Order: sequence, then structure tokens, then C-alpha cells
Amino acid sequence: MNEKEAIDLLIKSGCSKDVIRHCRIVAEYARKIAARINKCSEKKGGSANIDIETVFIGGLLHDIGRGKTHGIDHAVVGAAVAIENGLSGKLVNIIERHVGAGITKEDAILLGLPARDYLPVTIEEKIVAHADNLIIGERVGDMEEVVSSLRKKQLDEKTIRRFIDLDNEISSMLC
Repeated sequence: MNEKEAIDLLIKSGCSKDVIRHCRIVAEYARKIAARINKCSEKKGGSANIDIETVFIGGLLHDIGRGKTHGIDHAVVGAAVAIENGLSGKLVNIIERHVGAGITKEDAILLGLPARDYLPVTIEEKIVAHADNLIIGERVGDMEEVVSSLRKKQLDEKTIRRFIDLDNEISSMLC
């Protein structure tokens, strides 16, 4: 899938111009993070081998479920849309696991989602979730702003810790 096909799918799925603009911003930032991690890994003599194209397309499609709902279930709905449209398992997982820093099975049950973990597993999934967390409006924010916002929403410290841990994991790969 290329960028045009991804945008066309967002439109076909009912996403608003604002959602599409947000998805473009997240995708660009996620691609930048992935490229930086790959470059830093090479400098250190390693090979992170992050699939930058999957990160970019996953970033474009991460909120595809918002064409049908703006609830917490938009990730699950979006994954279903992705499956219906024959997208790869990698993209389906990015869409399904991008919310916050992931949702545990226990929290999913409390939120009324199907009972399973929605925690990002692959580095590509983690990068898209992280980029989405840091986009505030149309700009890249920082973790201090994110954590402050989460506390204002009265999220529990265990959930906030997942955001911080994800930020630390991604930041540790950058140079």
C-alpha cells in the first residue's frame, strides 16, 4: 500500500479532513523517528532494521476507525476495517495497538473492549503509538505536556507509567 492508497482508504472509511490531517502529521513524525533510530543504530554498529514504510503507512492509517467512532474502541473498529480491506497483519496490529501506550487485557475489559492485550509489541507499533502520543494539535509536544494532560484526565499512575516507559524505550534508541 502506498500513501495515496492509504489516504483514499481513510476517505472511503469516512474519516474527516481533521482526522486525515492528524494522521499525516503522526505518520511524518513516526517516519522521522524510525529513520533516526535506524541511523543511530548504524552509527553504533548495529542494525535496527525498522520497516520505515510500514511505520509511515501505519501512521497514516492508525486512526482509520475514527471514520466510524471517536470512542476508545476506534482502534478495534479500525483494525476490523483494515482486515476487511485486506491490509497486512503488521498494519492491522499498528492500528489496533496504537492507543496511548497500549491497553492491557484487564483495562480492555473495564473499557468494554474485547478481552485481550492491546499493547504495542513490535518496534514499528511502538513508534506509531509514541508519535501519536506526542502530537498535540499540529505540533510535536513533549512528555512533560503529555503526562500533565494524562494527570488532568485523572488516568491512573500505572497507565501513565506505560506512557513514560514507552517514551524512555524510544528515546534510548536515539542519538
